[in-house]
Amino acid sequence: MPPGKYGMQEEWEKEGDQGIVMDFLLPTGIFLKFPVSRHDTIKSIKKMVWKNARSEALFSALGDPDAYVFTCINQTAEREELEEESRRISDVRPFMCVLRLVAREGDRVEKLTNTQISLLIGKGLHEFEAQKNHEVNEFRTKMRTFCEVKAQERQALPWQQWMEYSFPCDLEPCSSPPVCGSVKSKNTKKIFINVKFEACDVSRSAVVVFMSHTVCVKISRYDGAAHIETVNSKISSYVPSAVFQYIFSCLRNGQNPHLTMVHHSTISKYQEEQGRMCSQVFKSRSLSRPPPLPLKKQNTSSLWSINEPFYIHLLQGSRVNADEGMKLVVQAGLFHGSELLCKVVTSSEVTVSSEPLWDQKLEFDINVADLPRMSRLCFALYAVIEKAKKPRGTKKKNKKADCPIAWVNTMVFDYKDQLKTGEFLLSTWPSVPDDKGDLLNPMGTVEKNPNVDSAAGLLIRFSNIRPHPLYYPPLDKVLILKGFFSGYKLIFEYALLKEIMDNKNYTEFFEDEKELLWKLRTEVRDRYPESLSKLLLITKWNKREDVVQMVSLLRNWPDLPAIHALELLDYSFPDPAVRSFTIRCLRKLSDDELLQYLIQLVQVLKYESYLDCDLATFLLERALSNRRIGHFLFWHLRSEIHVASVSLRFGLILEAYCRGNIQHIKLLTKQNEALGKMKALSDFVKSGSQKMTVDDLKLCIRQESYLEALSDLLSPLNPSIILTEICADKCRFMDSKMKPLWLMYKNTCAQGDMVGIIFKNGDDLRQDMLTLQMIRLMENLWKKEGLDLRMIPYGCLSTGNKMGLIEVVKNSDTIANIQRNSSNSAATAAFNKDALLTWLKSKNPEDKLDQAIEEFTLSCAGYCVATYVLGIGDRHNDNIMIRETGQLFHIDFGHFLGNFKRKLGINRERVPFILTYDFVHVIQQGRTNNSEKFERFREYCERAYKILCRNGTLFVNLFAMMKAAGLPELTSFKDIQYLKDSLALGKSEEEALKNFKVKFNEALRESWKTKVNWMMHSLAKDNRP
Repeated sequence: MPPGKYGMQEEWEKEGDQGIVMDFLLPTGIFLKFPVSRHDTIKSIKKMVWKNARSEALFSALGDPDAYVFTCINQTAEREELEEESRRISDVRPFMCVLRLVAREGDRVEKLTNTQISLLIGKGLHEFEAQKNHEVNEFRTKMRTFCEVKAQERQALPWQQWMEYSFPCDLEPCSSPPVCGSVKSKNTKKIFINVKFEACDVSRSAVVVFMSHTVCVKISRYDGAAHIETVNSKISSYVPSAVFQYIFSCLRNGQNPHLTMVHHSTISKYQEEQGRMCSQVFKSRSLSRPPPLPLKKQNTSSLWSINEPFYIHLLQGSRVNADEGMKLVVQAGLFHGSELLCKVVTSSEVTVSSEPLWDQKLEFDINVADLPRMSRLCFALYAVIEKAKKPRGTKKKNKKADCPIAWVNTMVFDYKDQLKTGEFLLSTWPSVPDDKGDLLNPMGTVEKNPNVDSAAGLLIRFSNIRPHPLYYPPLDKVLILKGFFSGYKLIFEYALLKEIMDNKNYTEFFEDEKELLWKLRTEVRDRYPESLSKLLLITKWNKREDVVQMVSLLRNWPDLPAIHALELLDYSFPDPAVRSFTIRCLRKLSDDELLQYLIQLVQVLKYESYLDCDLATFLLERALSNRRIGHFLFWHLRSEIHVASVSLRFGLILEAYCRGNIQHIKLLTKQNEALGKMKALSDFVKSGSQKMTVDDLKLCIRQESYLEALSDLLSPLNPSIILTEICADKCRFMDSKMKPLWLMYKNTCAQGDMVGIIFKNGDDLRQDMLTLQMIRLMENLWKKEGLDLRMIPYGCLSTGNKMGLIEVVKNSDTIANIQRNSSNSAATAAFNKDALLTWLKSKNPEDKLDQAIEEFTLSCAGYCVATYVLGIGDRHNDNIMIRETGQLFHIDFGHFLGNFKRKLGINRERVPFILTYDFVHVIQQGRTNNSEKFERFREYCERAYKILCRNGTLFVNLFAMMKAAGLPELTSFKDIQYLKDSLALGKSEEEALKNFKVKFNEALRESWKTKVNWMMHSLAKDNRP
């Protein structure tokens, strides 16, 4: 067949409402052909088929339409049953214009649910079944049962508690409410709250007395029990209303809150409807569930009875691609986390071929009895070439150079604790060509590469050491084997122990220090429990006696605060007892705290060696207890479903969550459909053969299918916000490389106000998301200490492969635009120190200017500290913005951790953070002698910095957990060194503050360099005629 495009792909990509002629094959043998609209649903097309079939033979043999389902060949050349009949034919996109009608088989409810889940998570459930993997099947069964039980428990909750799940509260981290700017009394503040009653057009204004951190709403002539609902969040009587983010924001901005009174009977009715939906699914499943198979008894032996060296057989390779004249070598190492358990073993060199043959025994210098439970066997396939040296008059041997080809990891034990036996074909992952580090990759996944047809493979065989299975001893037997150690402990040993423990930045130990730590391990538990990680790092995991002692000690270890427990989820601590202990500690996290760390908790799932792990169960349990957590867990997992190494694990967790929250599927599907339309719009804008205009975009949005998909959904950025109706006239695309879409929505909760989101297609937003998470965490830590620096950690969410959403901060502009608009020349704009203050004056009348300058001062202090600590780079006047209210904030975080931009080998950014004299001019209210205001700004900075230093370990641990994300500027502990230095870990508060003062003065003194950089940027970006 000649090259070209086949099928209907181009037809489906066309815009408009053109009709498409389709063929229909009926089970009676009748063939129909008629046109349908691209926007017709499968359900409406089925009605048309029945209408057209009435005039054909054998119509009476068809029967009820619900007894049939359409099938088609989809774009991936697979047969697909179209159970979800609310989908449009243009969204189904069959490969050819042919639909076949077949009798529906099996349970319809179950099949419909499976179809909905497959479409939502972006991965067909049949792919899980095709694995034919016992671990996958058992994990699916266990998690499905677990999640369905949780769903039934949730539906049985009283309506008040059910409300807490469905509409979790958005609370401010601080305890004291803001001062309303419009009220002058110091003791009592009065504002008006507009209260609308459910199913009633009458709105009433209620006087609110704001005292003692509480808002009391006085409403007359209302006898029913009620809850107050803000946007999509609930306000309950037992929480002081002023600490709700919505109320807090209104008070701070001098606005009147708009609330809705909802009668409890409405909530009960809503809960009952969802309960019926769940019951229907669970009833269907219980009828089709087969009884469990009886367990077979078999002879087994304990691993610890085998004192023989561990070995494997390296048999052969497959699909190996290397240059002729090279030799192929395999390197193998046994690891426990990041620790190499014994010397690396190297195979013999063999001649390059697509299927190289080794057939070689690889023996390791460790006994089978000493293998830790989480032993990981790591392989590296590489080629060796003779690297000739220049002759220098003497005979020298040629030096061999390694050329990495691929790597792969596998566990020594299976998910049931059994030592593996038999042959395994390992599909490898390609090595980075310029990787100069170690060939082995113990931090990498233990999953095989799913691209088995193209990936190089290694065939290995685990030996049958005994005729019956060998198991790692269960925990209860490990504890029975515990020995008792005692020894005389000298006073100087305690002093040395204290010295080691007091050094927070100390993770490398001399041998005598390791011996001391191990000797005094009970003292570490009793006196320094937060230093558990240090003790775990020096434990000899290849010595079973030490493993017994450590596991036993862990059982009585006091729970750690989250700041220390999070560190134990790193890949360096793989032991199941350690990870179970860590989850035990994390169970004490509140929902808000868990949301703060959710990005990292999802990333460290990649370090888990088996599908069934405590962390996955913990995350599912919390997600099924709080819909907000469930929402963000879904999107953090869904955004990486395209990554081959985690696609299976993340897909299974997503399936389990959907099974436990059937009613959430509809809401998430609506968001997913909207994102699909946004991507189609973005592709339309970027790929147009002619230059696209904003009017072209608006015309496309006004189409029925786009208006329907893009309206009436919960915002993926914040599920408390309803994106009611898209305003096509207000939408546009931005003039940057990736042409981001600027989409505006009507906000039903604030009259005349709008909600804006930016859709980006082509940029990886995960680094921005991480940076904004850290800024939000900083803001919360400051607020808890009574310091509100008016930060704007706007919403940012990665939703797919180089795709995501960003919140629009309304009524704001870039410093570059403000400077350019105040100057006739781009060359001089950056040096106009009056531009910012003049702009603020134009936006804030005299009585509001002082408040705007105060907002600027506070936010400038916050971002100075935040950008310094995080090492944010590429800071020019186009990615620093100001709101009309005075708040300064930074955007676009493409470089962090000290990775500053360079040009021609020269560092363009030579200051620790941005503090220019036009900023100082605003802070000092335009008066050069107003040193009091500037000193207060300096105090804000120093106070904020000290608070972050006291929480430095938390930031380091959170960044360390993100190594698994694969961000270009965060791949190893070396990248985190900048953060340790900026937070002065291991130094006293006085030393840290002294260093910060030096950086502060340097930023101010060298700010002229920033202005030059801004000038160059403005000249490059200036598009004025």
